[in-house]
Amino acid sequence: KDIADHLANVAKKESVSVDYQALELIAQKADGGLRDALSMFDLNVTFSSGTGITYQAVLENLHILDYDYYFRMVDSLASGNVSEAFLLYDEILEKGFDGHQFAVGLNEHFRNLMVSKDPQTVKLLQVAESIQRRYLEQSAKLSLGFIFSALSIGSQLDINYKSAKNQRLHVEIGLMKLSQIQQVLNLSELPTNEDEKKNNNAVGERVSVAEKSN
Repeated sequence: KDIADHLANVAKKESVSVDYQALELIAQKADGGLRDALSMFDLNVTFSSGTGITYQAVLENLHILDYDYYFRMVDSLASGNVSEAFLLYDEILEKGFDGHQFAVGLNEHFRNLMVSKDPQTVKLLQVAESIQRRYLEQSAKLSLGFIFSALSIGSQLDINYKSAKNQRLHVEIGLMKLSQIQQVLNLSELPTNEDEKKNNNAVGERVSVAEKSN
């Protein structure tokens, strides 16, 4: 935020029209480095041709994958819609993004969802306020079990990416696994045979007591 505010002051002094979200994006891409942020700012001013700096222009100029793709991807995976996830991944590749870059970004997205689950760790989200709200909304819909499982699968996807002979298929298999997490969690919540026996015995005991009282 400090860097974004500094860039906003620079833009004001130079009479450059800016979208504050674009400045937040530059600050995040600079990873805390003010000199890098200023260089990226100058680059975007040059490309803007006097039209100002917009969020979409910064995405394209710095070749950043928009957060929206990750929010949509997680919505698809959480609902078990693997076909939608595949089509979304294909769209990402068509835009020229690397599969490994996507996998790393997806893991970071799940990490951000995890810290969004606890009010004490929300401050660890280094994103714009509007994006932070979206993280809070999406994390509220997901269980910690889902997020932990997704991080585990995503980490393996990242670690084994470079050694995979068919890297696209490697990511798609990872997406298939991620899309089945909710189903596995639902199955794990079903009563076991032992639980069923205990329930049946308890019901039987209650029936016997009722019959004796009658």
